[in-house]
Amino acid sequence: MERVLGIGGYFLRAADPAALSAWYRDCLGLETDAHGQWQPAAGPTVFAAFESGTDYFGSAAQQTMLNFRVRDLDAMLAQLRAAGAAVAEQVQDMPGVGRFGWVTDPEGNRIELWQPA
Repeated sequence: MERVLGIGGYFLRAADPAALSAWYRDCLGLETDAHGQWQPAAGPTVFAAFESGTDYFGSAAQQTMLNFRVRDLDAMLAQLRAAGAAVAEQVQDMPGVGRFGWVTDPEGNRIELWQPA
């Protein structure tokens, strides 16, 4: 049986693609090349399905949520707040899994930030 090797891409609709790409670069440090390729650090990736009525993703209209691994969640959240980003106040700790925080991008997409345990 053939198997997928990893995430090949994540694509977002945007009213202003250039501005949204700049936000991800400037606020999250997501450096891409001219074709949108990004070389993430090696580490775990979680693939999980949620109940259709979940509010975990924020808006009920949002069908998926991007999760980024971070080295220092507190530093990343402080950086985002300093940049004027819409950062959720709460942080969640899951013993053995890590810490989670959330930010909403300028197009209204809720993003999860994960500092693995």
